[in-house]
Amino acid sequence: MKKLKLKELESNLQQVDDFENPKLLLEQYPTRPHIAACMLYTIHNTFGDIENKTVADLGCGCGVLSVGSAMLGAGLCIGFDIDADALEVFSKNAEEFELTNIDLVQCNVCSLSDRMPKTFDTVIMNPPFGTKHNKGMDMAFLKTALQLARTAVYSLHKTSTRQHIQKKADEWNVKMEVLAELRYDLPASFKFHKKKSVDIEVDFIRFSCR
Repeated sequence: MKKLKLKELESNLQQVDDFENPKLLLEQYPTRPHIAACMLYTIHNTFGDIENKTVADLGCGCGVLSVGSAMLGAGLCIGFDIDADALEVFSKNAEEFELTNIDLVQCNVCSLSDRMPKTFDTVIMNPPFGTKHNKGMDMAFLKTALQLARTAVYSLHKTSTRQHIQKKADEWNVKMEVLAELRYDLPASFKFHKKKSVDIEVDFIRFSCR
């Protein structure tokens, strides 16, 4: 398989279609191509956790992380999301790039842990941050991810929650490593957003499952 450079990967991910009508209750904010490419490139090149691995993308939305994983040679990448509209866009994106090592499942992500324990080598996600209506959803996603993964979970979390997450990781006896501090450029997606975009400080974290 052709080795993709970071710039090529980002350029490909810029062509991935996004939410047409994002749903506020599901916190449907797109993972920006630059952040997605940097995450995946690090997971792939530094840790070797994508190529020929089984990868799960939890709360996959329109599939940018799944598409990128498939491009980097995942043995199989499966995206899980509760929203049929997002998965329809995901399906078109996978077809557009003619990716055969990718699949999708519509379900409530938090119900997966009992059904698929330790099924995937790697879990990648940009979970809901658990704001307003979804308090605690970020940790529910993380708990599920840790139950699904054999090797590692890679996730984005608000930097302001780092101490809380570290405490939980210690409780769960999981090694947590902050790989990078990112500025998540959140575009105005809903009517109540007054600014064109807002920068949120976000941690890119690796959790080791062994």
